[in-house]
Amino acid sequence: MTRDKKNAEDSCLIHQHAVEIPIDDSAQRVESSALRSPDGPAGEPISRKEKTEQGLEEQRELTSDKSNTKDDGSDDFPEGGARAWSVTAGSFCGSFAVFGVINTTAVFQEYFSTHQLSGYSPGQIGWIFSLSLFLTFFCGNPIGPVFDAKGPRVLVFGGGILLVASMMLLGLCTKYWHFFLVYSVLNGLGGCLMNTPAIASIGHFFLVKRGNATGVAMTSGSIGGIIFPLMLQKLIPKLGFAWATRILGFILVALVVIANFLIRSRLPRRKYKAANVLPDLTVFKDPIFAFVTLGIFLLEWGIFVPLAYITSYAVAHGASTAFGFQVVALLNAGSFFGRILAGWLADMIGRLNTLIITVSLCVLTNLALWLPAGDSKPLLIVFALSFGFASGSNLSLAPVCVGQLCKTEHYGRYYATCWMVVSFA
Repeated sequence: MTRDKKNAEDSCLIHQHAVEIPIDDSAQRVESSALRSPDGPAGEPISRKEKTEQGLEEQRELTSDKSNTKDDGSDDFPEGGARAWSVTAGSFCGSFAVFGVINTTAVFQEYFSTHQLSGYSPGQIGWIFSLSLFLTFFCGNPIGPVFDAKGPRVLVFGGGILLVASMMLLGLCTKYWHFFLVYSVLNGLGGCLMNTPAIASIGHFFLVKRGNATGVAMTSGSIGGIIFPLMLQKLIPKLGFAWATRILGFILVALVVIANFLIRSRLPRRKYKAANVLPDLTVFKDPIFAFVTLGIFLLEWGIFVPLAYITSYAVAHGASTAFGFQVVALLNAGSFFGRILAGWLADMIGRLNTLIITVSLCVLTNLALWLPAGDSKPLLIVFALSFGFASGSNLSLAPVCVGQLCKTEHYGRYYATCWMVVSFA
């Protein structure tokens, strides 16, 4: 085999420092007679060592040209260590600020329907939270390419400001359109700016253990869903709704400050192009990605119904408002353990396999527990714990399933494009 005819294995060894490719004698004789120095027939043939050095130089240039498109298998992911877990801790705090409030939706829904917005139907009030969720996920499409090109710093900073401002102003709202501007728009856009870099940054530091690391970070939403409802239950009667939400806002200040310090990216930045902020529908040419996106769409469509209406359901069936707040906390307590266990299990048996199992559990708990619950508090408690366990793992595994369908340097774009579609659910 001649030097310029490398086999497939040789072309894959990007990080090799020496290449030894055998050259048969007949080929060497032909090359020796053909490759002469510029001095003419009397010149010396180019030596084997010189040809090898030339090949190495060509290979280095080829490696340099392809450095930005290498696959994940050639990258050395930390898979742990102080820096990687500090990013996970920052993602935990950022997700706490976003999903802790989202998982308190049922409490806000019940309070608004009996106080500031008592003249509106539950469906009309639900649009406030639906729009917030829609913006949180839909607007991630332009955020993903910005994260890939510029990193997380500006995004996390801007998202933190909007999240805090939303909660600080919420207590001043008295009219329907006030809640749309303050909660739906400010909270939705802030959640979008915070959520995309918080999740995508984990993918820069973990590959094999990505499911476990993402699961740990996403437990923050469950913890927030436990703390915030119980906190509001105690503070609203004593201090009023305005100061209760302001205190929640001060907690968000601490969380977003930590997130700003800890969330970072690792891989080389991609060149930013204004066209990249537009939806990249070409990724749906991959049928696997298209079907995964469809599955997550259907998952999110169904999963937020119990999360949003479980408190109203309990109160409508004779339970006290205090019990309605507590059942949300119980649902999020189950979600905490579901996210931890699912992330660990997903790295062992497969992310999509685990997601299929947990989705099946969600269907089972709704059919077997919530539908026949009626006025039964014990059955509603069992449903909250079991559904929380199953649904929490779904929310933490969905981003990981998307991440394994693309190169890590494209994770932000794929994640944002997927959730742009999912946001309509």
